[in-house]
Amino acid sequence: MIRIGVDFGGTKIEAAALDASGAVAARERAANPGGYEAALQAVADLVRAVESVAGPGATVGVGMPGSISPRTGLIRNANSTWLNGRDLSADLERVLGRPVRLANDANCMALSEAVDGAAAGAQGVVFGAILGTGCGGGVVANGKLIEGANGLAGEWGHTPLPWATDQDKAPPCWCRRKACLETYISGSGFEADYQRSTGRRRSAPLIVEDARGGERWATQALTRYIDRLARGLAVVVDLIDPEVIVLAGGMSNVPELYERLPGAIGPYVFSDVWSARIARAAHGDSSGVRGAAWLWPLDQIRAGVRETAPA
Repeated sequence: MIRIGVDFGGTKIEAAALDASGAVAARERAANPGGYEAALQAVADLVRAVESVAGPGATVGVGMPGSISPRTGLIRNANSTWLNGRDLSADLERVLGRPVRLANDANCMALSEAVDGAAAGAQGVVFGAILGTGCGGGVVANGKLIEGANGLAGEWGHTPLPWATDQDKAPPCWCRRKACLETYISGSGFEADYQRSTGRRRSAPLIVEDARGGERWATQALTRYIDRLARGLAVVVDLIDPEVIVLAGGMSNVPELYERLPGAIGPYVFSDVWSARIARAAHGDSSGVRGAAWLWPLDQIRAGVRETAPA
C-alpha cells in the first residue's frame, strides 16, 4: 500500500513514499533541471530512489504547476512555461511504466491538509491558498478534491484583485493579464509592492521584520498586503464559504496574518456574520508531495483501480 507523491516545483522536484498510515517511508529531492526531457528523467530517478527504500510497485501521483486541459489533455497555465502544451501525463507514464495521476500543486496542498493536516476532520469545504513565489488555490469538499468541469476550480491567483483602489497598481502578470491576485499577494508580489513604494529591493522576511520594528514603509507594505489578501479571501468566502482556510508558501510563515486576517476579511464578506478557521499548513512545504500521493485513495488501490488508466 505504498503511494509515491511527486511535487514538481519550479526550482526543485521532490518525491516521497507514504505508507498506509500516511507516514513518510522515504523521501528524495533534486533540483529541477528546467528542461522537459531532463525533468521527466529526474522524476523517474527520484521515484526509483524512494522505491529502493520503501519497496516496489507503488502508485504515483504528481502535483504540478498549471492544470490539464480536458479538451487536449495537455498542460496549460503553468508558470514553468516550458510545460505548457506538453502531454505530461502520457510522458510520465512512459518513463515510469505505470499509470500516473496528476493535479495542480495547490490542489494537492489543499487535499493533503484536508486529509491529515491543518483541516483534518473538517466536515465542510476547505480552501487551501499557496502564498509563495506564485499564488494558487485548491478546494476540497467532504474530503474530496474539487477540480471542476473544466479542471479550473481553485485557480484563484489569476483572478483580479477585488475592490481595487488607486493605490493598487502592479505590472501585468506573467499570464499577460492585469491585476491578478498573484501580482499582489504572492511573496514576490509583496516584495515588488515594497520596492514600488521605496525604490529598495528587500526580501519578504526582512520587510516583515522591519514592520515589527515599526519601520514606516515596511509597516505600510504589510498592512496593504493583509488588506489585499483579505479582499481576495472574502470573494472565496462569498463563493464557497469554507469551514477552514489553510495557508501555505513562504508568506504563510508570517504570524501576523492569523492575528489580523479574520478582522480584515469580515467587512468585505456579504453577510452580517462570518467565521472560519484560518490555519497554517501543518505539513509545510511537504503538503504538496503528500497531497500528490493522496491522489490514490487506499480504497481504490485495494479495489484494483491502480491497474487501470488514471482518472
